[in-house]
Amino acid sequence: MAETVLKDQPASATHWQAYQPRPSAPWNLKRVVHLHRRCGFAANWREIQRDLQDAPQAAINRVLEGTAHQSRYPGDFEQMSKLIADAALASNQPGRLKAWWAFRMLFTTTPLTEKLTLLWHNHFATSNQKVEDLALLKQQNELFRRLARDRFGNLLTSVVKDPALLIWLDAPANHKGHPNENLARELMELFTLGIGNYTEGDVKQAARALTGWTVKDDAFALEAADHADGEKTVLQQQIAQGDDLLALLLTQAATAQRIAWRLCTLFLGEGVAEHEQIESLATGLQQHDLDLDWAVRTIVQSDLFFSDRNIRHRIADPAELMIGAARALERTDPPPQTLLLADSMRRAGLDLFYPPNVGGWSGGRSWLRTSAVISRTNFAASLARGTLGTSVAPPDWMRFAAANGQETTPEGFTAFLADLFLGGEPRPGWIDGIVKAAFNRESAPQGNHERIVALVLASPEAQLN
Repeated sequence: MAETVLKDQPASATHWQAYQPRPSAPWNLKRVVHLHRRCGFAANWREIQRDLQDAPQAAINRVLEGTAHQSRYPGDFEQMSKLIADAALASNQPGRLKAWWAFRMLFTTTPLTEKLTLLWHNHFATSNQKVEDLALLKQQNELFRRLARDRFGNLLTSVVKDPALLIWLDAPANHKGHPNENLARELMELFTLGIGNYTEGDVKQAARALTGWTVKDDAFALEAADHADGEKTVLQQQIAQGDDLLALLLTQAATAQRIAWRLCTLFLGEGVAEHEQIESLATGLQQHDLDLDWAVRTIVQSDLFFSDRNIRHRIADPAELMIGAARALERTDPPPQTLLLADSMRRAGLDLFYPPNVGGWSGGRSWLRTSAVISRTNFAASLARGTLGTSVAPPDWMRFAAANGQETTPEGFTAFLADLFLGGEPRPGWIDGIVKAAFNRESAPQGNHERIVALVLASPEAQLN
C-alpha cells in the first residue's frame, strides 16, 4: 500500500512530528494494539500480527482509510443495518435504535468513523429525552457519520440546522421580540468558542440573529417574518443573519482551539497534549480551513500519539471496552445480542441517544464510578460465559486460543489475553494473579478459562485504552 502523505503542515507542526520507530519507541505489539484500541474498537489477533509485521505507515494507513478490518458480518452489513434501523423506527422503541448503533460498531469495517460519530454525538449532545423522535435522532447520527472527517464548517452548519438539535435547543421558541438564547449560548459555549471567549451581550445578539430558525415537516425552515431585523453586533462584528453568525464563529481562533482540544480528548490521554501542542494543532486547523481529516491524520500519525505517555493512559468508555472486547475475542459468530450490548453500555453510563445534558458525557474518571464499575464487571462475566448471545453453548476459549496459535494452559492463555488487550508487558505478577483468582473456586477446565476471560476484562488494566 502506498504511503499516505500528510497534507501540507504549518511550520508550528513540529509539535506534531510524525512517528518514526527507534530503539526508545519501537514498532512493537504495544503500539499496534494501541493504534487499534485508540482509533477503533480493538483488533483481533490476526489483524494485530499483520500490522506488527508491516511497517507502521502501512498499518496507520489501513486504519485511516478503513481497510484495517475485514467484515465479520456473514451477510450484507448495510442491508442488515437498514433493516434494524427501520424496525426500530417502526416500533418506536429507543432500545432498538441503540441496538442499531451497537450493531454498526460491532460489525463495521471502519471503526474510526464510528468512534468519530460518537465523538460528535458527544460534542453536539442531543437527547431523545426531549426530542422524542427516533427518526430525527437517526438522521442526526447519519449526519455525524457522513461528515465525521469533513471540514468543521460543513459539519457545524449541517448540525446547527439539524431538526433534532433545533428542537433540543428550543430554536422554534426563539422569536423576534422574544428571543430564546439556548441555541445561541450552546453554539458559542459548547460547539465553537468555549467559555470565556464571548460576552453575555454576544449571546443576546447572536440569539437575535437566529430568530426565525425553526422546524417544519421535520426539516430546517427559516420564518423570514419572525426574524429580527437590523444589524447585530457579535464579537465586535456586524452581522445580520444566522448564517453570518456561523461564518463569523468559524473564523475565530478560539473555535479552532476548541476543535483541536475535542479531537485530542479522543486520541490522547488526559494531560498528554500540552497547551503548546493544542495551540499548534489549532493553528494548523485554521490554515487548513478547519479540515477535520487533516487534524485526525496529523494526530494519529504523530510521535505524540505513539509515545509511552499516551499508551494506555486514557480510561476506555463503555463502547470502547465492550465493543472492543467482543471484536478482539471474535465474538461475532454468533454475536452478542446488540440489544443487550447497548443496554450493557447504558448500565455503564453510556446511554446512546440520551446524553446526560447539553455538555454530553464528561468522560475520564467519571466512567469509573462505583455502579459503572459493577456494570463493567457484570458485562465481562456475561461475555466470557456467552450469555449475551443466542447460543446455548458457552464459548470454547481453548479452541479460540488454539486457533490463534496460542497455548491453552491457564498461564499461556492469560499471557495471550495480556498481549491481545494490553499489548503485552503486564506488571509483574499480573498473570499469576489472574490464574490464581481463576482457580480459586472449583470448576471444569473450560470454566476456568471463562473465568480468566472475565477477570482479564474486569481488571483495572483493561479499563485503560
